[in-house]
Amino acid sequence: MQNLLADWGVRERAYDIVLCVSELATNALVHGVPPGRGFLLRLLPLPYDGGVRVEVHDSGDGVPAIPQADVREPGEGGRGLLLVSELADKWGVGERNPGKTVWCEFARR
Repeated sequence: MQNLLADWGVRERAYDIVLCVSELATNALVHGVPPGRGFLLRLLPLPYDGGVRVEVHDSGDGVPAIPQADVREPGEGGRGLLLVSELADKWGVGERNPGKTVWCEFARR
């Protein structure tokens, strides 16, 4: 993935993009993929500013959201979308049949 981003000329935010890909893919595996189903990861160059869009398509129901609990509480989970919301310029959830698409975008700086 780092090589692809470098080929697209995206170097300055590559680590943020890779971290968000990891978080969204993990969320899809843990929460959005029913048994026997998979998920689709897409990285797309943004034509209007040279940035990057990350999309994770899964077939699970439900809408992911940033937990309202205090993030300082002990435990291993619940911080992935918080990281995505802080690192990406935009993020959201789109409908898909079946399931949903969780996406985030990184503008070129």
